[in-house]
Amino acid sequence: MNRLLAINTLIEWNPVEGDATQRLERVLWTDNAGEQVVVVSVSDAVSLPLPVWKRGSELEAAIAGGQAFRRKIDPFAQLAMPDPDFLQKHKDRMERAWEIIRDLVAVEPGIYLEEERGPLIRKAAERFKVTPKEVYRQLKRFWRGGKIKHALLPAYKNCGGPGKDRLIKECRSDQPKRGRPRKILQLDPEYVGVNVDEELHKIFRISIGLYYNTKEGNPLRRAYDLMIDKHFNMGYRNEGGVSVPVLPPASQLPSFQQFRYWHLKERDLTHSIVSRRGEKRYLLKSRPILGNSTQMAFGPGSIFQIDATIGDVYLVSTLNRNWIIGRPVIYFVVDVFSRMVAGIYVGLEGPSWVGAMMALANATTDKVPFCSEYDVEIDSEAWPCRYLPEMILGDRGELLGLDSDSLADSLDIRVANCPPYRADWKGIVEQMFRRANLKSIHWLPGAVRKRERGDPDHRLDATLDLRQFTKIIILTVIKYNLHHRVEEYPLDRDMIADDVPKIPVNLWEWGIGNRGGHLREKSPETIRLNLMPTGSATVTPKGIRFQGVYYTTARALREQWYVRARSEGTWTVPVSYDPRSMEVIYLRASDSSSFDPCTLLPDEERFNGVMLEEVLDFFALNKLKSQQHEGRRLQSDAALRAQVAAIKAEAAKMKEESGPQKQSNNQRLKGIRDNRAEEKKLNRRDEAFDLRAERHCGTPGTLLPLAKGETSVKASSSAKRKDFLDILKADAEEEQP
Repeated sequence: MNRLLAINTLIEWNPVEGDATQRLERVLWTDNAGEQVVVVSVSDAVSLPLPVWKRGSELEAAIAGGQAFRRKIDPFAQLAMPDPDFLQKHKDRMERAWEIIRDLVAVEPGIYLEEERGPLIRKAAERFKVTPKEVYRQLKRFWRGGKIKHALLPAYKNCGGPGKDRLIKECRSDQPKRGRPRKILQLDPEYVGVNVDEELHKIFRISIGLYYNTKEGNPLRRAYDLMIDKHFNMGYRNEGGVSVPVLPPASQLPSFQQFRYWHLKERDLTHSIVSRRGEKRYLLKSRPILGNSTQMAFGPGSIFQIDATIGDVYLVSTLNRNWIIGRPVIYFVVDVFSRMVAGIYVGLEGPSWVGAMMALANATTDKVPFCSEYDVEIDSEAWPCRYLPEMILGDRGELLGLDSDSLADSLDIRVANCPPYRADWKGIVEQMFRRANLKSIHWLPGAVRKRERGDPDHRLDATLDLRQFTKIIILTVIKYNLHHRVEEYPLDRDMIADDVPKIPVNLWEWGIGNRGGHLREKSPETIRLNLMPTGSATVTPKGIRFQGVYYTTARALREQWYVRARSEGTWTVPVSYDPRSMEVIYLRASDSSSFDPCTLLPDEERFNGVMLEEVLDFFALNKLKSQQHEGRRLQSDAALRAQVAAIKAEAAKMKEESGPQKQSNNQRLKGIRDNRAEEKKLNRRDEAFDLRAERHCGTPGTLLPLAKGETSVKASSSAKRKDFLDILKADAEEEQP
């Protein structure tokens, strides 16, 4: 075969003439030679067909001849990361189904053989007190969904025709009532209710516009009552000179629940708020604010081993070659069976989940474009590793914790942190570190060496930057994969018979042909998103808030999330994020395998390229500063309140000293406009700019000469103001009746 048919590979068959039915098949199992292949159809969601056997050569020929092709996007990829709330709610059902089939799916390839499958299923049905049909159903769901536990979660999204209107063309008396029977039927069998047909749906829509989306702001219940009065009455009767609508029995009327359902289903929230509260109120209140472990590995992909070390060399910055940035962190991911280096990561992230995440992502990356980024040209045969393994083994703790749990639950990868069988398991990847040091790192400028007193500091010899050092590691790995002879490799009898060289690439190729079936294939996006940490973000009127930072996305704008948050309250959504850069977070779609990127709002541009730790430090420091300022704020507020109270007391005293009020309250209120006009004249004279006053601002005690045409001022402005107020007061008293 030219290419490997890995487990979970999707093969889509092109339509034949006269039949446009989509045919999509998933590879479930292959034999060691890759000639016998088991596939299952994933196109038929109703009948859930059983797996069938095919020849690998025939499938490859069909792909080469254009009758079929490998599909890259898995329609079931969303199963890898279900909604956390949904998973928590239905986890028991998933675990129950998994308990029933767990032992069955491990019997490969026997479970795919009809003569063996039947007895196995009957035995499981008897053991778990279920029907054989139920066992078959759970097996088919597991196979169809990509052989992961999450495929056993309830598929409620496929129920009820999501997105389809449940309308009937015309109501008939002999037509049964749709929906759950009402509880009142226990008391009144005649209280059946009515179905919503197209005519009734039209009345609902018109009534929303007439009685709900109006300036009156009627509650939805009142809009429903008005609709019943106006559009469902049988006539009117006179009661005390008033026309009162006569209504039919309630069982013959649409219910409020039906009216409310169609309103919520079709409403335009923005239009509704503007219609009820007005454009200004909407903009003000509701608009968006925006060991010999080889024996444990049966074939390539059985076990990947991952480990990290600090490189024994000092590097310089790409920004300034005189800046020494310290020693890099090197990750290797090694296939235990073939000793092939499947992935690497060279960076500054300390041994942690982030570094392990990068190394695992690289292990599943096509190495041809990866090497090309570092100006290293290879073909796919030189480094053919781009698949997921069955199991990952780590020994430094990077795979511990909640983040690594998603590997097991979402990608069907078992995770082990300590070697439970052999003490020398971690030796394979550690040998790779020693080999890299001996072959390349030890001879580089800036390499760590033992120093005698008086020797120059080797750190000052640092010359290489991170990119250049990564290129050296890539070249070292390629040379190792293609040419290094693993002297200690324990060849078994089959390998000896086939005269397999003890070279990683040869061991890999022999294992693919004779011990295949352990590698898994997923899209790069699915893998990376499953490797990234997850969290909960909050949808608010100001945007999507995560760790105190606000983001937005086209989906939120399209679905009016911020309007809803302003009107109905906030809610949380699951997100994935890369803690190295909080510039973008990823919002998982609820009904597909896609992820919506959420970008920073314009006001949050200061967080571009900032790490999560820096974001948390920023808000923690800001909170401390607020606490430090609290004492000054309290003192300032107390001083302001005291000053305002003093002014109020002075004003009250002046009002009391002005004497008893001679005008009635009505006269006082009618005189507001005239009083305001007189006060405005006074303010204008007092506030008017007079540049002549600037010429009187000389040295204190100095008498300035008068300009030509000026006369001496006999009274101060305060005296003039007092005289003018006396005149106004006298005029006001004269106007009293």
